[in-house]
Amino acid sequence: MRLVLIGVPGAGKGTQAIKLTETYDIPQISTGDILRAAVRDGIPLGREAKGYMDRGRLVPDRLVAALVAERLKGDDCRKGFVLDGFPRTLAQAEALESILEQVGESLDRVIYLELAEEEMVSRLSGRRSCPGCGKAYHLIFDPPRAPGRCDDCGTALVQREDDKEETVRARLRTYGRETSPLIDYYRKKGALITIPGVGDIDEVFQRLVASLAGVRE
Repeated sequence: MRLVLIGVPGAGKGTQAIKLTETYDIPQISTGDILRAAVRDGIPLGREAKGYMDRGRLVPDRLVAALVAERLKGDDCRKGFVLDGFPRTLAQAEALESILEQVGESLDRVIYLELAEEEMVSRLSGRRSCPGCGKAYHLIFDPPRAPGRCDDCGTALVQREDDKEETVRARLRTYGRETSPLIDYYRKKGALITIPGVGDIDEVFQRLVASLAGVRE
């Protein structure tokens, strides 16, 4: 089963991708993981990517696509995969289609985890972490027992810059400009499944699995 997960930041793509890998015994392919591994291993593509990353620039689509293409050649991808974080743009979607065509394959489904803007802002801006022991909290879903303090070590909790409301809304604007067009792209191809992202993790996953009934494995 060859799947792609798309959706706004905070929609739960990573969490649902892990559950899909456990259920269908296929690997989660994360572009972040691929980039870190390529840089760590010092392969030519990784060295080129590191050059962009060290300068604080985005890694070009062609380079990300090349790294994904290499990863999809892995033996563990023969039964399928879950792509998380790729494609993010139409150019990347077209590159992925070309990669799969070269091996005579295509995507089975593109799963769009739909989440309203205010729900996304609430999810991300409510996150807090402990700089002492690293434990994570959420002000609504998993609050600490004592406001603003870690349950385990008592350290004052902090909010990451990426999770501040103004930053979250800026990320949403970027998503709308770059990634949102993928929804129409895959809908026109008849590959898109829309899953409401509200509810707890298991509830969302049950909807997702039900929507995949009948898809080849």
